[in-house]
Amino acid sequence: MRYSPEALTAFVETVSCGSFSAAARRLRKSQSTISTAIAHLEVDLGVTLFDRSARQPVLTPQGQRVLSYVQVILAASERLDELAVSLSGETEARLTFVLSDTLHPDVLEDLLAQFDRRFPHTEFECLVGEDDDVVDLLQKGRAQVGLIEARDDYPTDIGHTRLPMQTRMAIYVAPGHPLAAQERVEWEQLRTWRELRLNTYLENRTTPARGPVWSAPNYLMLLSMAAQGLGWCALPCALVDEFARSAELTMLDIAGWPMSVSIDLLWHKEAPLGAAGSWLRDYLQQVSA
Repeated sequence: MRYSPEALTAFVETVSCGSFSAAARRLRKSQSTISTAIAHLEVDLGVTLFDRSARQPVLTPQGQRVLSYVQVILAASERLDELAVSLSGETEARLTFVLSDTLHPDVLEDLLAQFDRRFPHTEFECLVGEDDDVVDLLQKGRAQVGLIEARDDYPTDIGHTRLPMQTRMAIYVAPGHPLAAQERVEWEQLRTWRELRLNTYLENRTTPARGPVWSAPNYLMLLSMAAQGLGWCALPCALVDEFARSAELTMLDIAGWPMSVSIDLLWHKEAPLGAAGSWLRDYLQQVSA
C-alpha cells in the first residue's frame, strides 16, 4: 500500500472523534503522532484534508471525498486479514471472551457446550465487563471478543456487529424496600432514593446523577446490592430470573420499563480472529435469546 495504514486510520479516527486530541486518546497515541501522520498523508495525496483555521479541524471538500475511499480501503484490509487467517485454518491456543451480564444465561450455556465440543484443545477464558471496559480490554489485547450494550459509535480499530438478540432491562428493588409497596412509581420518586448504578473502571458518564448513588462495575454485583435493600437498580431481567431463588427482587412499575436493549459483538481489527473466535462470532450472529 502506498499510503501508511496508520495514517489512514488516524485520518478516519480524527473525522470520527472531531479533533486530533480525541483521536490520539482513542488510538492511545500522542497528539503530535496523529497530526504528523495526517500531514504526511496530505503530502502524499497532494490535497488538504482538514481546514485547521477553526478551533477544531473541519473536513475540506477534498477531505470529504477522500474519506469514503479511505473507509473502503480499511474495510477491505480488514477482510483480507480475516480471509488470510481463515485460509490458514489456524485455531487459537487461547481465546478470551469479555462477557456482559446482559447475555441471556441460556445462550451462554449452549455456547459453552458447543464450544467445548468443537474446540476441546483451546483454552477458553471468560471475563466480565461492561461498556468502555470491554473496548479497553480488546484494544490492549487482553481479550479477543467482547459483548457490549449497543452504541452508535466505536473506535475505528474496533470491529462490531449488531446481534439478532436483545435483552430486557427493568428496574428492581428488594421486596422490603419502601418503593416495592407502591403500585406505580414516578421518576421523581426514584431520585429521592439511592440508585445502584453501573460504573465501569473507565467511567465515561456524561449524565450526572440526580440523587444519591452507589455504583459497581458489573450487573451481578449491583443485583447483590439491590437484594440487600441498598437501593433501586436497572438490571437485565434474565439475570434477575437466574438468581431469583437466592436474591429475590421486585420489579417496579415505571413508565418506559421494562425496555429492550440491543447487544453488539466486538473484536479488534488488528488481531484477526482464528477458527475458534470466528466460530464464536458466527454463532452469536445467528442465535436469538
